[in-house]
Amino acid sequence: MNFASNSVIDNITEIFKSMFSSIDNSIYPALDKIAFINTDIINSPYLEKIFGSSSVSGILLIANSLLIGFILYFTVRYLLSNFSIVTEAQNPYNFFIKIILIGIFMNSSYFICEQIINLNALVSSSIREIGHEFLSVDICFSNLLDVLNSIVSIETEGQNFFSIDGIIKTIVSVGFINLIFTYSIRYILIKVFVLISPFAILCTANSSTSNFFKSWLKCFISLLITETFSSLILIVMHSLEYNPSDVVSKLLFVGSVFALMRANNYIKDFLGGISLDVQNSMYALRGMSKIR
Repeated sequence: MNFASNSVIDNITEIFKSMFSSIDNSIYPALDKIAFINTDIINSPYLEKIFGSSSVSGILLIANSLLIGFILYFTVRYLLSNFSIVTEAQNPYNFFIKIILIGIFMNSSYFICEQIINLNALVSSSIREIGHEFLSVDICFSNLLDVLNSIVSIETEGQNFFSIDGIIKTIVSVGFINLIFTYSIRYILIKVFVLISPFAILCTANSSTSNFFKSWLKCFISLLITETFSSLILIVMHSLEYNPSDVVSKLLFVGSVFALMRANNYIKDFLGGISLDVQNSMYALRGMSKIR
């Protein structure tokens, strides 16, 4: 009976070894590619074509058409205010100065977003460089695999996926699978928020729609800052002293993985913005559409 149960456990262990070995070889390098972004994320000929290379093409054409609509709406409202049909409209001088500035920023929104992404990338890379300078190790997800393998082993005799090391290995691997999906959502959403940036800036033309711009800016910034916050967590993870015989150090590694998984939620609670959980993201995007 014991022989049969041990055989089943050994087979399960071998299956999990093969599965997680495949995950380890692909997921950690992939995380480095999508977690640490720069302006390359939007420097795509297809994205630029959709956005519009001029004010009369792509998304910019729609945004500029709506801008003209705002001007026509104000003009009609101002004319009607002279006949006391509607309440007095905004001062035309102030409105046209404002609409000119909005038009400039709106048509430059791609460049503005590019510079914001570039600034965030510089801050994030600088933090990781500082960590590398003091710890003499590259601050990245790929090196975490070496750390994990140094403290958790299921290759030694008597160790399997039902031991403490096996459970920790399983939890960490599942956590990093969660991370790859989280950062994939973030990667796509950053592109989406860049594409809708002209409409967000356009919404500042009217007080009843300005709330959309505030929500857009908060969400866009929170998505970018998540990278910087994750870089700080990675520095802490690499600075901890791990010992294969110390359960506490292994649990600290697991806790660090959970901190990485919750990084976006911490930023959202602190600054506001959008959650990278699928269900919560849908609720946040629905909230952005509400015009107050």
